Amino acid sequence: MIRNSTLWLSVAAATLLAGAASAQVQEARPMTDLNLRSGPGSNYTIVGVIPSDALVMVEGCVDAAKWCRVNHEGTSGWAAGDYLAMSVENTAVPLASGDPRVTYESVTYEEDRDGGSVLAGGAAGAASGAAIGGPAGALIGGVLGMAGGDALDPPDTTTVTYVQQNPVEPVWLEGEVVTGAAIPETVVLTPIPDSTYAYSYVNGVPVIVDPNQRQIVQIVR
Repeated sequence: MIRNSTLWLSVAAATLLAGAASAQVQEARPMTDLNLRSGPGSNYTIVGVIPSDALVMVEGCVDAAKWCRVNHEGTSGWAAGDYLAMSVENTAVPLASGDPRVTYESVTYEEDRDGGSVLAGGAAGAASGAAIGGPAGALIGGVLGMAGGDALDPPDTTTVTYVQQNPVEPVWLEGEVVTGAAIPETVVLTPIPDSTYAYSYVNGVPVIVDPNQRQIVQIVR
């Protein structure tokens, strides 16, 4: 689903109510470099990036852990639960995987024009029904290993500079932007001169894409 950028600009930031401070907090690690956003959705402002080797504290999740409120080095924000994993029997399991062994504090998110709030939902809940991936028109998950085919060289500095200096009309898709995610066919990719890559501006960030596999190979930050 493509989101209207004017709606994104009008969204108010949310804060945790004092009652949520006592909620159960658990640790998780991102499965790739992961955006930290001001609210639970890809249309919210990016307030930071969580490195793939970082440890975050999970304060609570909404929508079957599709988005989770986390704290990274003192900064609170929202991250996609598809790419936040807890260790279960020495295996990294995403919070939004639907695995009943993964638990988190359930919260609800409310906002209005005057501000917003996150309300603690009470008992810890297990992830249910969500899986890595998304509907047609969304960024498709299962992204941590690139698709098969001939390997491409990493984008060089000239390619990155071209993408930065030649912005295109942004698109807004359901799901988070991560390296390896597949761009749906409905999104027009712009070729990069003298390069095997194309690019687009997705959910607030420019991305360099392998046009054959339609996978993101680099997020330009």
